[in-house]
Amino acid sequence: MSPKILKFCYFMLATLLLNCGERQKSSEDTSSESKMEETTASSDKDSNGDTKTILCFGDSITAGYGLDDTNDGYPAVLQSKIDSVGFNYTVVNAGLSGETTAGGKSRVDWIMNQPVDIFLLELGANDGLRGISLTETRANLQAIIDAVQQESPNTKIILAGMELPPNMGQDYTSEFRNLYAELAEQNDLTFIPFILKDVGGIAALNQSDGIHPTVEGHKIIAQTVWEVLEPMLDK
Repeated sequence: MSPKILKFCYFMLATLLLNCGERQKSSEDTSSESKMEETTASSDKDSNGDTKTILCFGDSITAGYGLDDTNDGYPAVLQSKIDSVGFNYTVVNAGLSGETTAGGKSRVDWIMNQPVDIFLLELGANDGLRGISLTETRANLQAIIDAVQQESPNTKIILAGMELPPNMGQDYTSEFRNLYAELAEQNDLTFIPFILKDVGGIAALNQSDGIHPTVEGHKIIAQTVWEVLEPMLDK
């Protein structure tokens, strides 16, 4: 892909992520809460068993925006991988399109009402695309990490990093990228430097909007996550 095309795709990313996220967020708030209530009920039923929970807490990437079937999203692909090797884990999709770190901070306490063994944190892209202060983004991510650790000290946290398009400015994009690595180091978290590794900017792996991953793109995301997740699982 030429630099001009890539820059255009990044511009579309900035525009469409904001727009589609806002359009869907109100409807997905309700559906997300419904799904989480069902999952919590299921977790209560299994509380006396050995089933453990992996919770994917993120934005439209985690939610599987634009897919015909959200079961094609990377959390569901992770579940298939786990089932195929016989591990006793349930993957919960707590993604919400258009979500910011502030939104995540406001709902994390409710999310943590259920037992969570591994918490995958995938938020921040929408902050960057809005030009939100990096100090605020960092503080919100830290607050989410603190909330999880305070509610459930034994929960393992995976922090998924994100990168911004170059048109946001070199200083801002560099600082944005670095804040994830710094948070992971400061909190001793398992770290994925870029959740869209080998997917972002590749037209064949993204939907027609040039932004959201296709089914094949989500398979690659799942593999990126699996490489750090699999060693953390109790076998």
